[in-house]
Amino acid sequence: MTVENQKKNARAPESQHLAALSLAALGVVFGDIGTSPIYAIRECFHGEYGIAATPANVLGVLSLMFWSLTIIVTIKYLTFILRADNKGEGGVIALTSLIRPQGLRKPGMRPVLVSFGLFAACLLYGDGMITPAISVLSAVEGLKIITPNFTPFVIPLTIIILMALFFLQRRGTAKVGSLFGPVIFLWFSVLALLGIGKIIACPRILAAFSPWYGLQFLLHNHLHGFLVLGAVFLVVTGAEALYADLGHFGTRPIRLVWIAFVLPALLLNYFGQGALLLARPEAAHDPFFALLPRWGVIPIIILATAATIIASQAVISGAFSLTRQAIQLGYLPRMKIIHTAARHMGQIYVPLVNWVLMICTIGLVLGFQSSSKLAAAYGVAVTSTMLISTILFYVVATERWGWKKSAVLVLVAVFVIVDTAFFLANISKVLHGAWFPLVIGGVIFFLMVIWRRGRKITRDQIRSLTMSFKAFQEMIAEDPPQRVKGQAVFMTGNPDSVPVALLHNLKHNKILHSEIALLHFDTSELPRVPNDQKVEVEKLGGGFYRVTAHYGFMEKPLVSNLISLAREKGMDFDLEKTAFFLGRINLMPGEELQMPRWQGRIFSFLSRNELDAASYFDIPSSQVIDLGVPLRL
Repeated sequence: MTVENQKKNARAPESQHLAALSLAALGVVFGDIGTSPIYAIRECFHGEYGIAATPANVLGVLSLMFWSLTIIVTIKYLTFILRADNKGEGGVIALTSLIRPQGLRKPGMRPVLVSFGLFAACLLYGDGMITPAISVLSAVEGLKIITPNFTPFVIPLTIIILMALFFLQRRGTAKVGSLFGPVIFLWFSVLALLGIGKIIACPRILAAFSPWYGLQFLLHNHLHGFLVLGAVFLVVTGAEALYADLGHFGTRPIRLVWIAFVLPALLLNYFGQGALLLARPEAAHDPFFALLPRWGVIPIIILATAATIIASQAVISGAFSLTRQAIQLGYLPRMKIIHTAARHMGQIYVPLVNWVLMICTIGLVLGFQSSSKLAAAYGVAVTSTMLISTILFYVVATERWGWKKSAVLVLVAVFVIVDTAFFLANISKVLHGAWFPLVIGGVIFFLMVIWRRGRKITRDQIRSLTMSFKAFQEMIAEDPPQRVKGQAVFMTGNPDSVPVALLHNLKHNKILHSEIALLHFDTSELPRVPNDQKVEVEKLGGGFYRVTAHYGFMEKPLVSNLISLAREKGMDFDLEKTAFFLGRINLMPGEELQMPRWQGRIFSFLSRNELDAASYFDIPSSQVIDLGVPLRL
């Protein structure tokens, strides 16, 4: 075999792997942005601030859409933001975690920047409620094209589909995930085919590639034209998903699929709808479905519904991943997290988040009654997240990567101008329902702040109740307790001190186990920590061990895995015979309040309903011993 043939054979598996990844990325990453053609152009000409479908306006709107997709998605996200990965992981929390205080000229700015990033992440919960509602409802509304007699069934059918979607979450997406790529591939293919015929019939629409038409549209229509930007922005909703799903697929498949397939298909459909409006301005009430031949309405409605369900699935899964990251980083109390696929670490299900999303999503459908009204509530949360991402990217590029500030400033200035324009255009929607995602994001952010503050207060109190290990050794040396044969693990929030549970056990039971591990979990600002770096074991003498377990914010810490890794480091504990002592905090109101009483009540409520440590760390319940630790807020 020649060297050339060997190279060809080596490249073949690589090409097959890239093709498989690209198809999977198509199904997961681009579902949200791919369903925008159903309603985006309609909202520009028939929405809350719809403008007349004159030839100049149609060309202007198409020009703004093309340049929005180019600047925001192609240049900003795919060219630059995707570079800001944290060990391969993307998303606003991963971007925030790249900001290190030692790299900042003003380290005191980090809490402010982290708060901005955290708030942007919280806004994605609101997006996770609106996206399924508007996507599925806009697809089902196509039934009205067949006959107006279907109108009374649109809302009930939408709710049934949404309920089925949320009820199936607990089964995970691993089994049906292989279907996502082919379905979305078919969807984008249909989008392209629907548009290309209209473009051939009216090639004049291609003039909209010129930015002059977009600029002229804004100058001629003044405030009305500026408000239409809120509807134009609908074409780029879903751009954050390209970044958030970076860890699943990598940059190469995402960029390849966008440039080679998704962007051309979207442009063909948008320009096809524009060409249709040049010929038939009266079709502005639903230009997407007006592209369809009569015989194709029902099949396309079914395909559109499938595409919107897949788009919704990606957003819901994103909310689950975001919740896990927030829990690992200490911003939310522990919740039940179920892994739905053994081979896919990212496949998780968070029951509480699922049911809250379902209730809110169905409530949005019942409250707004139409996708057009929902579109009026869509955009503020996403534009806010995009603007914050731009600011954080500037900090990472200049302070962490050392890029030249003047060059980055010019680049970021362009992004900020575009982001701010869309943000201001969407702010006008606040009175029309856009307050909802802002309130959702604000409430979640507020709960995170209260939880973080309450945890700090309780940690400080626990620190005052305990002692250093050196002082503990001196204490038991003066008055040696009885040692019983056995192995025990005491969990501690501070690796340098003795857990309160150990002191309470010694005080009341007057005994110590022959082998004791002081276990501390440390959540890294990395998404994942390699197994060979996960566990540090330090022998302290007298049968004591200090164990520090390092886990990434994308991982779930499991005690069984930890004990196995610790055994390799010289701590020979038998999981089935080890007793686990946990300190359960009992909160009581204090005489001197350390946080406002109403915040204390919220923190107490969250603390009482937090998933217990044994369940969260997957510790066998029969081996757990809880010891109460009274604390005051």
